[in-house]
Amino acid sequence: MDGNDGYTMAYGAGRPRVLLPLALFLATVLTTVASGAMQQGVDIFSSPWGLTQGVPFSASLLLILGTHELGHFIASRRHGVLTTLPTFIPAPPFPPMIGTFGALIKIKSPITTKAALVDIGAAGPLAGFVAAIFVTIWGLGESIIVPKAMAAGSLGLGSSIIFQALSYLVMGPLPDTHDVLLSPVAFAGWIGMFVTAMNLLPIGQLDGGHLVYALLGPVHRAFSIGMIAVLVVLGFAAWPGWFIWAGLIAFIGTFHPPVEDQHEPMDGRRRLITAATAAVFVLTFIPAPFYIA
Repeated sequence: MDGNDGYTMAYGAGRPRVLLPLALFLATVLTTVASGAMQQGVDIFSSPWGLTQGVPFSASLLLILGTHELGHFIASRRHGVLTTLPTFIPAPPFPPMIGTFGALIKIKSPITTKAALVDIGAAGPLAGFVAAIFVTIWGLGESIIVPKAMAAGSLGLGSSIIFQALSYLVMGPLPDTHDVLLSPVAFAGWIGMFVTAMNLLPIGQLDGGHLVYALLGPVHRAFSIGMIAVLVVLGFAAWPGWFIWAGLIAFIGTFHPPVEDQHEPMDGRRRLITAATAAVFVLTFIPAPFYIA
C-alpha cells in the first residue's frame, strides 16, 4: 500500500533513511514468528525454543508483503518519484492477530503522469500476487484434508477464485464432507492474496484507486463513493467486516491528487497493465473472507 498514510521519513540527498524501516522489520520478524508458533499451539513463554515453528509462516508472509512493497518502491524509483523504504508494521502476535498490520511505503514527491501512476500502482499488487502464488502452491503441498466435523466451530476462510484453483491443482477435487486444513505457509499465501485484493479495491488512493484515477480522471471520486456503497451492501450480504472497511475508507477520503496529463488518453501498454491488475483483483477478491465453520 502507498499514498498519504504511513510513517514519515526524512530524505537526505534523495536517499531514504534506513534505521527505522530496519528496526520495524526486525520487530515484525519477531512478532510474526511468535504468531506462527502460537498458531501451531506453542506456548512461547514456557517453551521459547518452540518459536522456530513459526519461521515458515513468518518467512512466507514477509516475502509476499515485502515483494509487494518492493514492487512499488522500484517502480517509483524508475519514474523518479521519491518514497520511503518499504516499512513493516508489527502487531501483537496473539490470536487472532497475525503479528503484523502489513507493510507500506509513503510517497514523498508528486506522481505527475498517468504512466507513472499506473506503473507504481500496479507493480506492488502484481509482484505480490506472483509471490503469493508460489507460496500458496508450496503451502498447499504441506496442507492436509480433514473431515468438516473436525473443524466445527472454528474460524473458516473463504476461498478466492485463484486459491480454489490452486487447491484443486495441488490437492485434487475435495469431497463435500471434507475441508482443507491449511499449513502455516498456505495460510500465509491466503493472507497475501487477501491483502492483494484489499489493496486493489478501486477506491481513493489505494492501489486500485490509482488505476481508476488513471482511467477515469475526475470521475474517480464519484466512482469511489459508489464503491463505498457497494462495500456497505456487501456488509449486509456477505461479511460484516466490510462495514469497517467502508467507514475507514470514507474517513480517509476519496480525493486523489491530479496528474499533469489527466486529459490525455492512457497508452496501450498501461491499459494492458490496468486490465491485468483488474484480473488479479477479480481472482483474489473474497466476498466473505471469514466465517464460522
